[in-house]
Amino acid sequence: MSVVGLLGVNILNNPAKFTDKYEFEITFECHEQLEKDLEWKLTYVGSATSDQYDQELDSLLVGPIPVGVNKFIFEADAPNTSRIPETDILGVTVVLLTCAYDGREFIRVGYYVNNEYDSQELIDEPPAKPLVDRVRRNVLAEKPRVTRFAIKWDSEASAPAEFPPEQPEADLVADGDQYGAEEAEEEAAEEAAEADMDKEKAQPSEDSEMGGVETEQNANEDSSDEGSVDLEDESEDDIEEEDEADGAAGAAGHAGDDAMEVDATDSKPADSTAGPKPVSVAS
Repeated sequence: MSVVGLLGVNILNNPAKFTDKYEFEITFECHEQLEKDLEWKLTYVGSATSDQYDQELDSLLVGPIPVGVNKFIFEADAPNTSRIPETDILGVTVVLLTCAYDGREFIRVGYYVNNEYDSQELIDEPPAKPLVDRVRRNVLAEKPRVTRFAIKWDSEASAPAEFPPEQPEADLVADGDQYGAEEAEEEAAEEAAEADMDKEKAQPSEDSEMGGVETEQNANEDSSDEGSVDLEDESEDDIEEEDEADGAAGAAGHAGDDAMEVDATDSKPADSTAGPKPVSVAS
């Protein structure tokens, strides 16, 4: 529960000229005796595109604060137009009324503000350079947006719970009992088993070597049978004709070998912020 509660805000001069002061009548209730003052602040949002144009119109320290219902008037100067982009003087913007205790903001009230010319002619045909003296502001007091924050007041008991909460017991857990340790061990065992299998595949077995030898021997035997010729079944003329044919084929084969040798020689390897006292209101 908040020690200070906002009961109401009444904007006294509304609508008003753009250059007039802001006047807020603020009513709040204090439930406990406070050691420090309340700091109220009014901020004008100069542009919706960047907070560098925001202006703190005024700030006020209110105190000491008696227990019960309190009321005071908060006045703040109009914003400095030289610090507002010309394109943002007219139109809709926002003013923020905030209150903090000991530097900690606990409530924020936002109001939309509509700035427009005071004549229809200027509204229909606005001049290139804004005429600030002819601009009228209208604060939409009926629709404020209120945001409250839980803060620490004078006692530690009033401090809000921390988030996330501390968990000192989590630091006492042994590494082996942490979440995911068993899963990590299982993954390591699987990787080791896969590595052993890869090694076995990389080493050739005796059977494969013997199989290779037998294959070579069989191939040699097959090739020797295919190349054998029964000379007895041939005549001498046939033998002479085959010798001449073999000689011609041999010469052609040598020429082909020479050509292959030249190609092999020519090939090359590839290269990789103190103020008025509040007026106590009888409850």
